Amino acid sequence: MQYNEIGKYIKFRREELGVSLNKFAQDSDIDCAILCRVENLKQGIKLNILEKIANNFNQTPAAFLKDFEDFVKYSLNK
Repeated sequence: MQYNEIGKYIKFRREELGVSLNKFAQDSDIDCAILCRVENLKQGIKLNILEKIANNFNQTPAAFLKDFEDFVKYSLNK
């Protein structure tokens, strides 16, 4: 599984909740510039950032990645 597009999924999930980038970054204890670069695929995601994002979605990193994998599979089968 390629995780290079996980930023798009993070943005999708965040927007689905109706939360601004700044608010989500603040709630996740992440610099908003880092989150912006991750969402726009300008920067890879580090494990500590992934953990903070997953926690903000009330998930473990493993559950978050599983949901991402399922999302990718569903998107490819459309």
